[in-house]
Amino acid sequence: MASLSRFIGIVERATRHAVLSAALLGTALSASAQTNSTKIARDLQPVLTAATTPAINWARDINGRRYVKVLIVSNSDDAELAALRSAVMSAGGSIYYRYSSVLALAALVPADKVGGLAARADVQSISPNRLMTRSASTVESVSGTAAIRNTGTTSYSSITGYSGKGIGIAVLDSGISWQHANFAGDGAGESRVRESVNFTKAGDAVRAGVTDWTPGIDVSGTLNPASPTMQTYLGKIQNGFAPKADRYGHGSHVAAVAAGRGTYQAVDTTGIAPNANLFDVRVLDDNGYGQLSDVLAGLDWVLYYGKFKNIRIINISLGADSTESYETDPLARAVRNAVAQGMVVVVAAGNFGVNGAGQQTYGSISSPGHEPSALTVGAVNLKGTISRKDDIVTNFSSRGPTRGSRIDASGVRQYDQIIKPDLVAPGNKIVGPLAEDTAAAGGAWNSLASRYADLSKVSGATQTQDHSLMMLSGTSIAAPVVSGAVALMLEANAGLTPPMVKAILQYTAQVLPNANLAQQGAGLLNVDGAVRLAAAIRNDMYRRVVTDGGSIPAGESLLWWSGATLPAPSSVINGETVPWGRLVFAGGNRIVTGEALFKQWQPWYDPRIQWVRKSVKKLTVRYWPNTSNTYPMAVMSAPAPNMSLMTPGVVSMVELAGTSSLTGKTGLFIPAATLSSWLSSGKTLAQGIVISEGIVISEGIVISEGIVISEGLVISEGLVISEGIVISEGLVISEAGTTKPGNPREKLVSGEP
Repeated sequence: MASLSRFIGIVERATRHAVLSAALLGTALSASAQTNSTKIARDLQPVLTAATTPAINWARDINGRRYVKVLIVSNSDDAELAALRSAVMSAGGSIYYRYSSVLALAALVPADKVGGLAARADVQSISPNRLMTRSASTVESVSGTAAIRNTGTTSYSSITGYSGKGIGIAVLDSGISWQHANFAGDGAGESRVRESVNFTKAGDAVRAGVTDWTPGIDVSGTLNPASPTMQTYLGKIQNGFAPKADRYGHGSHVAAVAAGRGTYQAVDTTGIAPNANLFDVRVLDDNGYGQLSDVLAGLDWVLYYGKFKNIRIINISLGADSTESYETDPLARAVRNAVAQGMVVVVAAGNFGVNGAGQQTYGSISSPGHEPSALTVGAVNLKGTISRKDDIVTNFSSRGPTRGSRIDASGVRQYDQIIKPDLVAPGNKIVGPLAEDTAAAGGAWNSLASRYADLSKVSGATQTQDHSLMMLSGTSIAAPVVSGAVALMLEANAGLTPPMVKAILQYTAQVLPNANLAQQGAGLLNVDGAVRLAAAIRNDMYRRVVTDGGSIPAGESLLWWSGATLPAPSSVINGETVPWGRLVFAGGNRIVTGEALFKQWQPWYDPRIQWVRKSVKKLTVRYWPNTSNTYPMAVMSAPAPNMSLMTPGVVSMVELAGTSSLTGKTGLFIPAATLSSWLSSGKTLAQGIVISEGIVISEGIVISEGIVISEGLVISEGLVISEGIVISEGLVISEAGTTKPGNPREKLVSGEP
């Protein structure tokens, strides 16, 4: 693995600087393969031509021939991908799965046939089936949640304030230890883990009598809800309530931070939304690893049944170190399609904030955190207090901008350059349940706590079976804090669309001093402000846009009645007045503000609108026939029609931020507190923002059309960096445990001083 990482690192650096790339990629690439290499992920390319097959999970020699497990993403208008499936079979490959969360196939393909498949017009990209891994009450108090509870939490059923009641949160992780006291329901023996499904090695669920590496088979079948294949598949993934639901221990901790009940101990570990329903979607194994194909299959399940089970939130505290653009990365595309269907997808930013030498690293957001529509969360260190005055962004939290890239039609590498993270939340030394293997003699602890004894040393805790506690740090723990907050927002106003949720969270966030936009996004989560602002907005938007599939005219009032006002832009949390930062990211590289954002419908609040920089696309959900538009079959994408994206009266802050300069602390590197203090000087958009012929026509929103050199950094298209920033290298994210001794990127994140 290490040798492959170094090899890929060489290739990436060569590509980044456009020097010696042909030599490093290998002369063994044919002219045809070189032509089509723009569709082949950079971490897949060197494996296709390496002298020997690297020891990685997605490549293997079979009878003297190299095969690779890949995800083939299509741009076809055929939702069943019949022609592409036939081509894979003709190439001597196998097909394991056809997804509905993303128009793609999970396949086994001979390495020497990948280039030919990439040449097909109906193939957009080919990615390796990457290894996925976990991205590893004080939280209730410091986040501002207690302020909107109205009662204590000793009796959860009697809470009269917001508690996430009825809202479903799907947790894609290593499982949830449903029997732990943290997940108790209101009745005796009841668990709020409503359902558990297991997608580890998901392809096995639809195969019979074949192995993972059998060429020449197509066992993807049809996942029409009424088909025998679907019924067989569901029967195999149902996990029931297994006693070994989370032997790794990460997923239970994540779920409890979002929705746990923790008053059973002197150390109160109550989560943000203790009355929310949890759905255990297991995609990581007992060691905290999984495959990209499993995560995509898990997303498929959530999208299939989300409407029935009122699952409105997906928490993904895991990731892969993908070098692909969000446009082609399979997981990013699946997240985008989930958002288009009305799901709020909360993801961890990653723990790559510093490199092996301990130096701060920009451009280190992982996949799927680099997806523009995802709600990407970085981590804050609470410094062991409930005061927010001393909170700082953790060193390990990944910084923006996003650095995924693609080759354009002219052969030039284009970097995504999206402002991320979206905001930050508590993610340092957070106490939660210690999942146990209750089937073992004496109830053995999970592998994380067994491997790292310090994690279970929680001051004041009584460690007894199904009541034990442990402590974890990482952006993977910060993400569920936001997922819980979203549950409260949706309880207050079920009519919010995913982009509205993100805008409200950012607008009400508290900007931290001495941290720039690339470090903290729009600021520190403020649950009190987010819920109050959400409750002030009318509640029929989601139904009109998502449920009914209609549209809302630009500028239509978002207020309940004529003359209604929005809450004052500040909160009181633990006796401290917390001003709202009021900075909102739009279109990937724009910063806007102003009450017009929440008094009038902004067309980009429609989750089917994908607006990134100058490109705008319209996503359309295609459903299985005769299912009453309930079961999604695929999500299709096309250029958006001419339309308004943003109304007059919205205020642009890009001009005040200026050109990005790390040493000058401007643009992307401007302290968020400074930019927030200039709100009254922003540029009010007289005509809003519109698109014509699929291109954004903007009023000074983009800083520069060309390339501006500033202190050695290359700046392009707004507040984002093109080249010159070091991106840390490696294949996977490790947020909660060690996988390879001596690798500084994969060390245990157990907290900061």
